[in-house]
Parts: sequence; structure tokens; C-alpha cells
Amino acid sequence: MSKRDYYEILELTRNASDAELKKAYRRLAMKYHPDRNPEDQKAEERFKEAKEAYEVLCDPRKRAAYDQFGHAGANAGGFGAGGGFGAGAGFGDIFGDIFGDIFGGGAGRGGTGRAQRGADLRYNLELSLEDAVFGTTVKIRVPTFVVCTGCGGSGARKGSQPSRCGTCGGHGQVRMQQGFFSIQQTCPHCRGTGTVLDDPCPACRGGGRVQEQKVLSVKVPPGVDSGDRIRLSGEGEAGEAGGPPGDLYVQIRVRPHPIFSREGNDLACDVPISFVAAALGGELEVPTLDGRVALKIPAETQSGRLFRLRGKGVTPVRGGPAGDLLARVIVETPVNLTTRQEELLREFEGQVREGGTRHSPRESTWLDGVKKFFENMRL
Repeated sequence: MSKRDYYEILELTRNASDAELKKAYRRLAMKYHPDRNPEDQKAEERFKEAKEAYEVLCDPRKRAAYDQFGHAGANAGGFGAGGGFGAGAGFGDIFGDIFGDIFGGGAGRGGTGRAQRGADLRYNLELSLEDAVFGTTVKIRVPTFVVCTGCGGSGARKGSQPSRCGTCGGHGQVRMQQGFFSIQQTCPHCRGTGTVLDDPCPACRGGGRVQEQKVLSVKVPPGVDSGDRIRLSGEGEAGEAGGPPGDLYVQIRVRPHPIFSREGNDLACDVPISFVAAALGGELEVPTLDGRVALKIPAETQSGRLFRLRGKGVTPVRGGPAGDLLARVIVETPVNLTTRQEELLREFEGQVREGGTRHSPRESTWLDGVKKFFENMRL
């Protein structure tokens, strides 16, 4: 038996609550556990001290005797270092928790008929831009596990019942003694359920679930975009041992559009116009997702100019004003010219040149910049 004060060992005051006792012991046991500190005699002694202190203080009767008589009261009560891991209320439970944390197992957390939530599923849904902007309803087919109708999820043949596991006595856990401590772990026979199937269901082979194709109707709200997810609660895989089903997450991907591109809540498109329309101005029809609109092109429009059509974009999926349509004008150079058309263009070019640079202000500015660039290089 350790001669140190038990409260000092656990680094607690004498009025510590049961929850504080458990938390302190858990922290020290994980810190000084022999499997985490191999061949460290001091760590092993600290672990034994913490174990001894917790065995006494976690039991109200033993704690009262210790508080009144100290170690003498502990000796008189017939408990101490030799008490073993079965002594002390709740000790097996906390050690099971610690053992699970150290080794990644589930010791101490199982139970008879332990239910497990079903797995979540993901479905990739590809949409056109129009369906993403205006919303739609799509039917999808999802392969998933569902509760077996033949056994209702029990895994036992209809008319029979699972029987209690003979290995763990229906507890789902077995205890093994290893040296000065014991280990509680999931029963290898029933895998923690506490029951075994003497006559398994032929439809699911005792699993309680079968795989099938489930057809679902997915309502896609207006305004969704690539990367958005739609959650269908309870439409994932069926749970095990009566556990709740998981969820289905529908992942949205919007296909590229031949005319429009999306930038947030705005749509963008290129609008090719002729050289004459750009120079003289005019009016042309521009497509939108909900029809055509007239766009006025002012005279002397340069290639690349943006025209904003208010409210012709996308209404956000979470509400708010619609975005805009950004129409970018692209001046198209004539191709496949006839001889006469070439002559007319050369005649036109000659007349423009006679007027100096006032007909091509951007060209004049660019040429001035090039001239200054080469002059600086010679300095």
C-alpha cells in the first residue's frame, strides 16, 4: 500500500466530486500506463498508486473510512493494493474506457443488442445550368442497405429469436486477467451484441440488412451551384441492431453551358458583333436563360466592352436579389472576303488614314507608349 495521501496522488482536494475523481484517475492512468511507458519502473509505480487511490476513493464506504482514519482505515476495511481490479464501485467501467482510449478498442462501451447508426451515403448529381438556376425534381437510383423484411432486422429466421451468447452471458463484453490488471473487451463470439443466431434469416444471412436499389425523388431548389449538397435525412444505409439509418447527401455538379458561364450569382456570355455594328451602333438580341432581350450598342463600341443586364442572372439559393447578366462585346473581323470587298476595305482604310489618328485613339496611345519604351531603352 502506498503511504502517500490518496488525494495528493490524484492531485485533488478532499471535497472532490465523483466526476472529478474519475477524470483525474483517467488522466493519470493514461499518462502512466505500462503499455505507454515500457520498461519504465517509475511510471509503473505511479500507475499502481493512482489505481490504488481510485479504488479506495471511488467507493463511498471506503472513502468515508479513509477520510476518518487515513491509511489505517483503509487497512482495517480490508481493501488496498491487494483489492484487485474488481474492487471499488465503477472501477471496471473507467478502466474499460481508458483501455479503449489507449488501444483504440471499444472495451467497456458495449452492451446487449448494441444499436449502430447506419452509414451516410453520397450521390453525385449532374445538372444542366438551366435546372440549377430554376430548380427541378430528379429521380435517382441509389444502391444501399435496407432493413430485411424477412426478419425485421433481427437477423433471425421468421418465428425464431436470437439466443443469449454463452461466451459473455449476454453482456457483450468479456474480462481477461493479465498480471496485476484485468482487461474488458468486446466479446469475440457475439461481437458485442450479447446474442447469437442459432437459426439465421436466409434472406439476409443473419445480417439484418439486405442491399437493394432505392429510387428517390430529389427536389433541387433554384440557385444551386457546383459543390452544393442536398441532405436527405434517413435515406442512407439502415442501421444495425435496430439503430437509426444514416443520411444521403446529394452532391451537385453543374455541366458547362455552351453560351453562359456562372460567376457567383452573375451569368456571363460573349456577344459577337460586326465591325459595322461596332462603329455605327445598333440594336441586337441577346439570349438569357428566360428569353431574349434587346441590347443597344452605342456607336464607336470597342471590343471587350461589358454591358450589364440587371436581374438576368441567378437568384441565390438562400434568397436575395437575382444577379446580373454580363454581356461582353467581341468585334468580329470579316473573313472570306471577295476581291471587291477587299478593295472597299483598302479604300476605307486610306480615307481613315487621311484623317490622322483621331479615328483610332487607342492605336495612337499605344504607339506613343511603344515610342517611349524604346527611348528609355537607349538611355
